[in-house]
Amino acid sequence: MEPTPPPQDSQPPQQGWPAPGPGPYNPGPYAPYGPGAGLGPGLGPGPYGTPPRTTNGLAIASLVSGVVCCLPPLGLVFGLIALPQIRKKNQTGKGLAIAGIVLSSISCLLLVVGLVTGGFGEAWKSFRKGMDEASRSSSAFSLRTGDCYDVDGELEAVTSDVEVVDCVKPHEGEVTGTFLITLYDKWPGEDRIDDIAEDRCEEIGNAYALDTWAIPDDVWTYYFLPTSQSWRAGDRTVTCSYVVDGGEPIKGSLRSDGSKLGADQVRFLKAVNPIEIAVTAEPEEDVDADPAANKAWATEVHASVEQAGKDLRAHHWTGASAAPVAELLKELDAAAKEWKALAQAADADAYWEHYDTAFEVLRADLGADVREALGLTAQRSGSSDGGPAEGGPSGDGTSV
Repeated sequence: MEPTPPPQDSQPPQQGWPAPGPGPYNPGPYAPYGPGAGLGPGLGPGPYGTPPRTTNGLAIASLVSGVVCCLPPLGLVFGLIALPQIRKKNQTGKGLAIAGIVLSSISCLLLVVGLVTGGFGEAWKSFRKGMDEASRSSSAFSLRTGDCYDVDGELEAVTSDVEVVDCVKPHEGEVTGTFLITLYDKWPGEDRIDDIAEDRCEEIGNAYALDTWAIPDDVWTYYFLPTSQSWRAGDRTVTCSYVVDGGEPIKGSLRSDGSKLGADQVRFLKAVNPIEIAVTAEPEEDVDADPAANKAWATEVHASVEQAGKDLRAHHWTGASAAPVAELLKELDAAAKEWKALAQAADADAYWEHYDTAFEVLRADLGADVREALGLTAQRSGSSDGGPAEGGPSGDGTSV
């Protein structure tokens, strides 16, 4: 039986061409299915699979900003921008963005609460104060008004190493103020600067601590001076201080000026303090040895007493202070008469006749009742009876 010939329309495969089968444009039974399947390189998954998804950079920035407490608003903004970008670009990082938003929101809330309550401001002040003290704990040249400090070693007339401390802690010195030497172009010598510093630092201290009765009796005026070396470098600053001399450390700040006291307290102290300053400036030589100086001193005391009466009458005193101020004015009027007589004494004998009486009417605890009513120190430091404190300066500086 002869084999059946093939159909007439069937053609043998052409030489050089592969047999029909699955190919790039002729999917077989196992070809991929879905969008882009069998569409060629670059239009589908390809031989190496799907490209990896990237992480959104703003999501990372949001988390970092949320962790860093000083950048909470920035982290919140980054997170809110990152979320729609992640969805649009099919990226990762959604969890990072959400975490950044949450942390930033909490930080913002804490920041607002701190600003409203003042806690943030107090924390910042404490931090800044600590850094400031740390940066200035080496030289007396870096001291500023209101600084309290301890001295490394013995006090010296020119300079000394110091350590700035909190005034709440016991300390050896407290800066009352500074001033510049402007009279000289060339180094005038330590003695000349010392003379200037003695007077100016006393004035600065009187203005810094108006409540003089609160100053311990072993605290004195002291000052740090420029050296000849620092002068050549442009230093002209004298730093005035109160320092303790051989006694217990100073406890708390001695500052009592307009930044610490009320208007009535300041008005009273500025009126009566010049009397105390004038009285303590009595000449070393008595009237027999130097009558002109003593009469000039008595004139100065009389003027301060009269001016105190005028200043007190110019102010309206109310409340608990009204009655004691009225009594004080009567005492000041009587004292003014006696000190005027002392200043106008014809000779030394007449001077001595009025001397004791003048001090009797101008007693050492004059105005103590007013001080108590105003909430000021009502008894001189170091004195049990309200009289003047005893003691004297030792070492460098001048007494308070």
